[in-house]
Amino acid sequence: MTNNTLTGGQALVRLLANYGVDTVFGIPGVHTLELYRGLPGSGIRHVLTRHEQGAGFMADGYARVSGKPGVCFIITGPGVTNAATAIGQAYADSIPMLVISSVNHTASLGKGWGCLHETQDQRAMTAPITAFSAVALKAEDLPELIARAYAVFDSERPRPVHISVPLDVLAAPVARDWSFDVVRRPGRGPANLASVEQAASKLAAAKRPMIIAGGGALGAAAELQLLSKRLAAPFFTSVAGKGLAPLDSPLNAGSSLCVEPGWELIAQADVVLAVGTEMADTDFWRERLPLNGELLRVDIDPRKFNDFYPCAVALHGDARQTVAALLEQLPDSVRDATTASASVATLRSAVQASHGPLQALHQSILDRIAAELPDNAFISTDMTQLAYTGNYVFNSRAPRSWLHPTGYGTLGYGLPAGIGGMFGSSERPGLVLVGDGGFLYTAQELATAVEELDRPLVVLLWNNDALGQIRDDMLNLDIEPIGVLPRNPDFAGLARAFGCTVAQPQSLDELQRDLRGGFARNGVTLIELKHACAR
Repeated sequence: MTNNTLTGGQALVRLLANYGVDTVFGIPGVHTLELYRGLPGSGIRHVLTRHEQGAGFMADGYARVSGKPGVCFIITGPGVTNAATAIGQAYADSIPMLVISSVNHTASLGKGWGCLHETQDQRAMTAPITAFSAVALKAEDLPELIARAYAVFDSERPRPVHISVPLDVLAAPVARDWSFDVVRRPGRGPANLASVEQAASKLAAAKRPMIIAGGGALGAAAELQLLSKRLAAPFFTSVAGKGLAPLDSPLNAGSSLCVEPGWELIAQADVVLAVGTEMADTDFWRERLPLNGELLRVDIDPRKFNDFYPCAVALHGDARQTVAALLEQLPDSVRDATTASASVATLRSAVQASHGPLQALHQSILDRIAAELPDNAFISTDMTQLAYTGNYVFNSRAPRSWLHPTGYGTLGYGLPAGIGGMFGSSERPGLVLVGDGGFLYTAQELATAVEELDRPLVVLLWNNDALGQIRDDMLNLDIEPIGVLPRNPDFAGLARAFGCTVAQPQSLDELQRDLRGGFARNGVTLIELKHACAR
């Protein structure tokens, strides 16, 4: 092999750079050396994680903040199984992620020879949690597979893609340099005109129209806000759609469809327009949303039109373009929003009034966060009670500002996703909300954060010395609590060992002070807030 000849691994890295990849998350291993041979001079930044699950979650967080596919490099076998939870989370929440892994030599595949990291069928392990999983049996397969992955990201419902590359394919010289073979497929388009006209007619005739927007509508904020105003329609979002409705809009009903006041309001709608939302029970915290009016759905995934919520009109297309097309078909006049605004105001008051003692405590903490959070900051959350309350009471200022593992609901997401989100933007500071249980799933990623970050990342650790939600669920079902009161480590000492700045506020006033200090400091600050200190 001459000095000018590329290996398959080198050519693949150059190809990714030509698709616009600027960051990859991963851990080098003996099976990915040829990928790492290609990184120097590629323009791609490599972020060393401390576990492959962390690499997957960081790629997820990167994608949610940037809107671009997150990319990770992982090794054969245990690297893939370690990352599978993160891949599953991205699949459940429709996050574009490109997972490049090695796999054993082509001659050994499926043979059971006992090779290092060998699995029976690596592709089959990720097939159920990806848009597709494929093996590149020769180097010339790679440009086609990468083009296919970007076709998913650009044109379909965005979900993870896993491409396995055998060791011999990574190491062998390529016959020609295909690293410039970038193929961008046609993007998404609007729904067909007939369905747009039908939906516009129903919206124009509606007396009490309402809107639900989700993560598939993140690019349609301006159009949805105009539609809500023109129709005088209360504007709900799912947790994935937080920030789509403007904070100061009297029609902003927030992410309240997971609590009773939200259910009561949506039940009054005679027409509901659902845009880019799966409408799953994880969005609504109940088996079925009480929809009494006609449902119109805008979605890029045609399978959503006849699932748990069959719709009267199916608008198959891009959210932004389809909502823009609806606006063109509707009258320009703006309806009187007095009644609708009053209904939303009643909803907001009812949400506050419905707080139990724990939710009221969470509200107090979230209010202190809101007071100190920089305007351009994002929040990454774990599966923790503080975040569950925040899902419906915390007001996000913009889309891509509240990251939560909604669909799969995995613990350990918050910290690495927050780190990944920091790489998804060159300027935004971040806040992580995590409980003591979830924190211990991925606490080792503090090492990555301290090593890599030169902007403020504040980790707010809500420590109630329990798996609090599970404990409460057991008690509510008259089950004797078992396994929910673990012995925690010295979290402050652990964070200091990683090199974090640490604060342990003893009151909400001190919490607010420490948050202010954390956002003023470049680097990682861990704030451990004990349940007893927040009262």
